Amino acid sequence: MNDAFITAINTQYATVSWIDALAENMTNVYTPGFRERKINFKTFLNGAVNDNVIMNQDQGKSTPGTSPENVYLEGKGYFLTRTPDGKSVYTRLGEFTFDSDGIYRDTNGNMVQGYILNDKGEIMQGTKSITADLYQQTALKGGALDIPTTNIKLWIDPNNGKFLGKYDEYEIKNDGTIVGKAENGKKVVPLYKITIRNFHNPSGLYEIKDGKYIETEESGKPLLGVGEIRSGLLELSNSDLKVNISYYTMAKVQMDIVNQLIKSNKDLLQQAMQMASGQ
Repeated sequence: MNDAFITAINTQYATVSWIDALAENMTNVYTPGFRERKINFKTFLNGAVNDNVIMNQDQGKSTPGTSPENVYLEGKGYFLTRTPDGKSVYTRLGEFTFDSDGIYRDTNGNMVQGYILNDKGEIMQGTKSITADLYQQTALKGGALDIPTTNIKLWIDPNNGKFLGKYDEYEIKNDGTIVGKAENGKKVVPLYKITIRNFHNPSGLYEIKDGKYIETEESGKPLLGVGEIRSGLLELSNSDLKVNISYYTMAKVQMDIVNQLIKSNKDLLQQAMQMASGQ
């Protein structure tokens, strides 16, 4: 016969984790780049226990950023950044800006990664170029090309402090290409393409800081990502407040029932001990 007390305790423990995840989701409804947490449960003879926490991979809505340098990724995948010591960190939060040296960085100082382009807008792999069609086809198939990335840096003219020096301005295109413009927009030169990475199991990524992830064995190796990039926008949280409130109500009801079961088992145990002692 199953032990009702152990069943109730296991279910209580699982429900606490569920409530914690729901509370975190509701707290971060308006946090840009936040990925909603979902709890999976396994049911055993001795009650429900947590399976694992899954990141919701749905697209978050866009919101105006604080700068035209900010970017919003519409599609699956993550922006690739590198720490000062060269470690890869992935994020959906494109709150990037160019620093005083012209280096494209996130709010933590990590360097946004991109590909160097030739004057045709093709990605350069050493001395060889990769066409946009080959990159797109490989990305759609979930494959990987061994393309080195580099820090995105817009050269600054030391005489006037202008980004790009010989260019009047720059623009971030929808395909992630950063172009330099001159002669009132008549001259457009491709410079970099912002790197996007994806994973077979993005839920397996490990969050080292809010909205910042590193790869794991569970996530698998990074693949080419595909999607459109919108400049001047950021991605909001993909957490749905109404849905989480509904689940939170269910979790509270479950917790009340479990607590009552635990109390009833304690009362029965106390009565049994009193009877056994002859009191």
